[in-house]
Amino acid sequence: MDYIDYYKILGVSKNASADEIKKAYRKLARKHHPDLNPNDPGAGKLFQQINEANEVLSDPEKRKKYDQYGKDWKHAEQFEEARKQQQAAGGHPFGTGGNPFGNGGEYYSFDGDEDGDYSDFFASLFGNRSGRGTQNRFKGQDYRAMVQVNLSEACKTHQQTFTVNGKNIRITVPAGIEHGQEIKIAGYGAPGVNGGPNGDLYITFEIKNDTHFTRKGNDLYADVPLDLYIALLGGETTTDTMGGKVKLKVAPETQNGTKIRLKGKGFPVYKKEGSFGDLYITYQVQVPTKLTAKEKELFEQLAKER
Repeated sequence: MDYIDYYKILGVSKNASADEIKKAYRKLARKHHPDLNPNDPGAGKLFQQINEANEVLSDPEKRKKYDQYGKDWKHAEQFEEARKQQQAAGGHPFGTGGNPFGNGGEYYSFDGDEDGDYSDFFASLFGNRSGRGTQNRFKGQDYRAMVQVNLSEACKTHQQTFTVNGKNIRITVPAGIEHGQEIKIAGYGAPGVNGGPNGDLYITFEIKNDTHFTRKGNDLYADVPLDLYIALLGGETTTDTMGGKVKLKVAPETQNGTKIRLKGKGFPVYKKEGSFGDLYITYQVQVPTKLTAKEKELFEQLAKER
């Protein structure tokens, strides 16, 4: 039988703390659990090695013995017997040193779940152990999905149905959801292992702009065409908002590019009912085309007056 490097299996250094070993074990156990890797024929063996490494390195006494003998584990029984005899007579059979065969070098380790089946190496160093170990519970794998929502839909709370792993899921999308925003739906991931909780479902929203507005946070921006005569003389014009059309009063001699703010006419604030951003409008004065002879004459007169 060959020497087994438990540190290498768990992917940790020989000086790893108990917490580091525990974290490494849990991470690898979940990753390589046979129930989560049904199509991997080697998952069972690797999972067993991870369990065995954790069995040794998480137990202070076993870890001490493993570290003491290192790669010279075959002499462990001989050394233990000599140590007992020497202790009975008083003193240490090899002076004041710890491991008479060397420290076994650097190790690295993995992470896993306890299964109870042990290698010949383990049995030779620590003795046979009957029965199976306690099965740890593991949370199921998380799922991720991308959901596309139009901007005109995202401005109001609505329900949407989509399919994940063949299962139809219906969710309520709160008004004000943003592009790239992620929400979690607990328990809608893969089933847990050994009675553990289900994984979660993470949904990332992709907002598609199907409007003429530009969205920046909760504020909206839009260009609004303005008739030349209204710009010169003043009056009223109509514009669209996410909540419908509104009338705007236009001051006389309004210049092209003039910006105005419509407070509270922007996008709804996520999960803050009744709160909205603002709508910023930029007037684009429209120069008339296809002038009649009379209109040209009037503009010529106006030009002379100016």
